[in-house]
Amino acid sequence: MELYLTVAIIIIGIILFVRDYFSIDTTSIVIMALFIVSGVLSPEEGFSGFNHPATITLGCMFVVSAAVFKSGLIDGLSAKLIKIARINYFFALVSLCVTSAVLSAFINDSAVVAILIPVALLVCREAGISPARLLIPISFSALFGGTCTLIGTSTNILVSSYAEKLGSEAFGMFEFSLAALCLLSIGMAYIFIVGPIMLPKRDSPNDAGLKKEAEKYMAEIELLEDSDDVDRSISESKLVNDYKVQILRIKRKHYRVYEINGETVLRENDLVRILVDPVNLAKLKVKKGLSVKGDKENVHIAEPKDTLTPNSTPPTEEKKIYEVMIPYGSELAGRSIKQINFRSTYYASVLAIRHRKETITEDVSQVVLREGDMMLLFASEKAISLLASEKLIVTLSEYQGRSVNYKKAIPALLIVIGVVSAAAFNITSILISAMIGSLLLVTLTILKPQEAYEAIEWKVIFMIAGVLSMGKALEKTGGSEIISQYIYESLGGLDPRWTLSLIFLFTFLSTNVLSSKAAAALMTPIVISLAAAMQVSEKPFLIGVMFACSLTFMTPVSYPVNTMVYAPGNYRFRDFIKFGTPLNFIIWIAASFVIPIFFPFEV
Repeated sequence: MELYLTVAIIIIGIILFVRDYFSIDTTSIVIMALFIVSGVLSPEEGFSGFNHPATITLGCMFVVSAAVFKSGLIDGLSAKLIKIARINYFFALVSLCVTSAVLSAFINDSAVVAILIPVALLVCREAGISPARLLIPISFSALFGGTCTLIGTSTNILVSSYAEKLGSEAFGMFEFSLAALCLLSIGMAYIFIVGPIMLPKRDSPNDAGLKKEAEKYMAEIELLEDSDDVDRSISESKLVNDYKVQILRIKRKHYRVYEINGETVLRENDLVRILVDPVNLAKLKVKKGLSVKGDKENVHIAEPKDTLTPNSTPPTEEKKIYEVMIPYGSELAGRSIKQINFRSTYYASVLAIRHRKETITEDVSQVVLREGDMMLLFASEKAISLLASEKLIVTLSEYQGRSVNYKKAIPALLIVIGVVSAAAFNITSILISAMIGSLLLVTLTILKPQEAYEAIEWKVIFMIAGVLSMGKALEKTGGSEIISQYIYESLGGLDPRWTLSLIFLFTFLSTNVLSSKAAAALMTPIVISLAAAMQVSEKPFLIGVMFACSLTFMTPVSYPVNTMVYAPGNYRFRDFIKFGTPLNFIIWIAASFVIPIFFPFEV
């Protein structure tokens, strides 16, 4: 009975993952709760994912990675990278891809891509390159780089730690690096040779972009004496409710009203800067009580501050327009602008949102934000800095690297080297070295305790803790043995290379619709049981699961970094299918030959 419940819950989980009813971490916790409530797992077993070595190791590595970023080391590297990438398209492609791959081998790939996106966009603007020709290669390179070390991706840590807990030998820091480098070389060759031919060239940065698209609909209106909205609050005004106008700024007599919210009252003779769609702008031009001063394509919001009068309100910091992106793990994802109460909470107005290929300038308050969405914000530099520091957004429009703080950079770098070296030379496990490294970073004040807490991507932690319950339930109920026995009976007569190849194929195809962590948690106990039934080493199969879960290129939702580049690159879903599918099948065939060379099947 428990086995049937387990299968039923896993099927429910797969449906929730595919249909995207909830965020991935919420779905993972729902699955865990169902296992506990149904009695398949005890509370202790269900919650064991939170104290699993993979979860703790990953949390510590988030802290270690954050110290490197906080020190400004990556920003210093980015400044040099920009100089090289400006030479021409091929230099930009090679330098950005190599940097992405190298950094992702040791630092969280989502953080690496988040840093490189604004760098790439700056290069694109200055060199006249379409962002679509650079951002997918950066994302794919990060995925290849992540497979090269044990700490390269959370999937590697998850599979290794889970396998060790099931009785298999733990993987070393660089144990599978040679096999991964072979696949990386093939992938890079594909990107450098096929990329310039197949990647789209749409939307030159000189004449496209969310910012320019939204600016076309900016106008300034004056409220006349007979206007219906005089002495009404913004939330009650006809401008907002009937004409879907977004109010950016109010100029009143001798001063400006900078802090605007729904309770701000409109007055006679107010000059109001608005964002409005063309249809409603045409209606406003003939509306009684309004005088439309003009609608412009290139409106410069940042103007000199007005001279203050004795009775005026002191203005706050000047506001400008910023293009930003919602990164993976942002707390803004999954909620609408209205639910967040964005304007009052962050003192910033959302002018437009680009979700996938759709640009939304009307009713933006109702739009549920997703990771990878781009937003056009009207805000002060201080507000943008605050949002960025809390990892809620990544600024795209104006890349400004931090200066290197050598007092923190050098110790942080030495600690990272120590963490990697201790695990690589088997002095201790990656769990212990990462934990000691995190403690050193805090005790040496390289990171404040609060910064360490904020560095951890709790969404990922909860997701991994939740999906581990699926593997635990399969293991406890004997489901993994039944599945592996079925696979053995179906494929057992084949050469182990064929079995590995089919496992790799099934895993990477399922990862394109499931979470990579969920696929890894499901496949790890199955392939260990399969290897035991076949009386061969489980390592080739575990490596196959690791690589297949990470090297997924066919869709923009297959891995977080693919989602992150979707909107900034102005891609279409078919771009990933067209460019990523051949690469995925090339890597599948290559992995089927490469993995057994470095990891023989003989026990």
